[in-house]
Amino acid sequence: MVGMVTQGEVNLWLMWCVATFGNVLGSCVNYWLGTQVLRFKDKKWFPVSESGLESAQKQFNKYGVYSLLFAWLPIVGDPLTVIGGIFKVRFSLFLLLVTLGKGARYLAVIALAVGFEKLI
Repeated sequence: MVGMVTQGEVNLWLMWCVATFGNVLGSCVNYWLGTQVLRFKDKKWFPVSESGLESAQKQFNKYGVYSLLFAWLPIVGDPLTVIGGIFKVRFSLFLLLVTLGKGARYLAVIALAVGFEKLI
């Protein structure tokens, strides 16, 4: 993205929309997977114990649904979106928070790239 901005001749608005939409779409897949995963929790191969699920629920409740604003972060972002599905966050709220977070990230990346381009 930064490379495209510094090369010029790119529609920044369109780039922002496509990047945000694609990333949010991936998070929606994670949310859906989260809504389906608990039907396997009684299987012995299931990777998370009952106590692990309870711990995740406590952490999610502690930081609240607004932690989904940080779904853009590497490493923790994808698990956050799966947890949103597991704990049945209302989808419209999920979509709003994830879109705000990811959209803000791409806006910052583009703004930094435009600023970097002007420095060169």
